[in-house]
Amino acid sequence: MSDSSVQVELPHIPVLRQGKAYTSLEKTEITRLGSEEKLVEISQANAGLIRRDFRKIHKAYSVLQEIPSADLLKMSKEAGEIFMNGEVSMFEGGKPQGPQDYMDSLSATSGLPYALIKRNMAKIYQVFTEMEQILAGLTRGMDLSIIDNGYGQQGGVNVSFFPVTQALGVVLPSNSPGVNSLWMPSLVLKVPVILKPGREEPWTPLRIIHSFIKAGFPPEAFSFYPTSHEGSGTIMDICDRALIFGDVSTVEKYAGNPGVQVHGPGWSKVIIGDDEIENWEKYIDIIVESVVANGGRSCINASAVVVPKYAKEISEAVAKKFADIKATSEDDPNATLSAFANPKMADYIDAMIDDGLETAGAQELSANYRDCQRRVEVDGRSLMLPTIVYCDSVEHPLFNKEFLFPFVTVAEVPQSDVLDKIGDSLVVSAITHDEKFIRDLLSCSHIDRLNLGPVPTNHVEWDQPHEGNLFEFLYRRRSIQRSQS
Repeated sequence: MSDSSVQVELPHIPVLRQGKAYTSLEKTEITRLGSEEKLVEISQANAGLIRRDFRKIHKAYSVLQEIPSADLLKMSKEAGEIFMNGEVSMFEGGKPQGPQDYMDSLSATSGLPYALIKRNMAKIYQVFTEMEQILAGLTRGMDLSIIDNGYGQQGGVNVSFFPVTQALGVVLPSNSPGVNSLWMPSLVLKVPVILKPGREEPWTPLRIIHSFIKAGFPPEAFSFYPTSHEGSGTIMDICDRALIFGDVSTVEKYAGNPGVQVHGPGWSKVIIGDDEIENWEKYIDIIVESVVANGGRSCINASAVVVPKYAKEISEAVAKKFADIKATSEDDPNATLSAFANPKMADYIDAMIDDGLETAGAQELSANYRDCQRRVEVDGRSLMLPTIVYCDSVEHPLFNKEFLFPFVTVAEVPQSDVLDKIGDSLVVSAITHDEKFIRDLLSCSHIDRLNLGPVPTNHVEWDQPHEGNLFEFLYRRRSIQRSQS
């Protein structure tokens, strides 16, 4: 007979204060999704501790600056192998965690199925191992020795770059491990990181950190602060450069702040031009992949499709494809959908869509091809099935809405009006050969990334950053002249 009064000691994740583990008095616990089972205890950092540590950030910065870029690139490749296949010590005094342990933990707290975790791991591994190519894209082919020396020649011209911050602050979400790839190049660019993990997802940033350290990166370059909203605000305040992930309110709060790169809703889109609309059936799979990839959780997933005609027919065709996507268990090798870490969020989104459908001018065509509700439960986990809504106007309140599952709206807009109607778009995949329309797309200031042709919105080439340029964010060019005497 077991004694229920016996307290099981949970694995403990410490704060990392410039590489040094620290156990705080205040701790939180993360439970297994859909149960009360406690999985891990995590130390919390308060705003005062974060500020105190930051007074010494120059030491971490100096240590990283002393290492040649070529060595950092070599260590990054080694770190990738460790991340993908090795064991790292993530718990204070606990046994090292291998890749399967990492996947088990991440799935248990975030709701991501193993199949999607493996894809995200492969994406992060690629960033580790192809860092040289990524930095070539970010720096436009600059020899990284220029960063080592502070100056050099590029294209026969003297150039000099200097860092505008001694640390990159990052406030991370819990919805997708792959977003960690955005801060990783900072280390090879010799700028330490100060990370605030998502509440349900400490696993990925920690595994990346410890893989870097095991490969030889100085521990001082990594600060890891599980913290409150106040602590997150402190990180944003003290760092001259910071990345933050959030919703529309977050975007609005930091709009116009040159020291903050906001990764919010992407409002990404697929557009089919007049010259290709008669071939719309050829592009249904492109639309489906753009919406469904990574469980629909990424800012580069399409949230809208804009066409000059056949919107209803396209919606029907996509809805039929969506019907083949089922809610499955977390270990299904073909799993496409992620569970919600907070079931109330699924309820809220479900209700928001239903409310929107009460406004005239919208039809959820996916409902015609499934035999259950949009929101479902599998093994105690809350999931949302892929949803497509036909809108008779881009003015409908549901058009271009973005949710944490595969959701897309389709509307008709004359090609001549498209760029005035679509609003901000992180990614646009424009299926057209019309040279005038392509020139208009290239000139459009509210499209961040443009895919020309039948390319899914989620397709990313690593030498082409999909949102912002981290090198230009962290470094500034200065004029330089040297006497020949």
